[in-house]
Amino acid sequence: MGQNEFSVSSSVVVNAPAEAVFAVLADPRKHAVIDGSGTVQGEMSGPERLVLGSKFGMRMRRGIGYRITNTVVEYEENRRIAWRHVLPGRWRYELEPAGESATKVTETYDYAAMLPKLIARTGLPKQNLRSIEATLQRLKSHLED
Repeated sequence: MGQNEFSVSSSVVVNAPAEAVFAVLADPRKHAVIDGSGTVQGEMSGPERLVLGSKFGMRMRRGIGYRITNTVVEYEENRRIAWRHVLPGRWRYELEPAGESATKVTETYDYAAMLPKLIARTGLPKQNLRSIEATLQRLKSHLED
């Protein structure tokens, strides 16, 4: 778990192969299941499996309801996937082998391309770190149960 100047991230080891973990992350319909922020409300639109350049939308709620469209901006099958919405911050998942059938999953919110010093003062990075930690635990539970 940690924070550098313009990103926050945390990791967890999931007792599942990278292919199984990546299948969940690359399926936007699963995002409401693993979301630890409580903001993803479902009603997903887009492809069943994300690839580089895929666009997918979802209904969100943080105080008020809204819809957001994301675009996959980084993609390496079974290793890395990242997306962003209208703001240039990126949500990134990186997968590494952690034994014969386990995977270390690192989720990062990278806001360096935004107004990072302003964003840092809002408290959003600390809030996002808590959400990342909760998401990783939900992902782990989803795959291990």
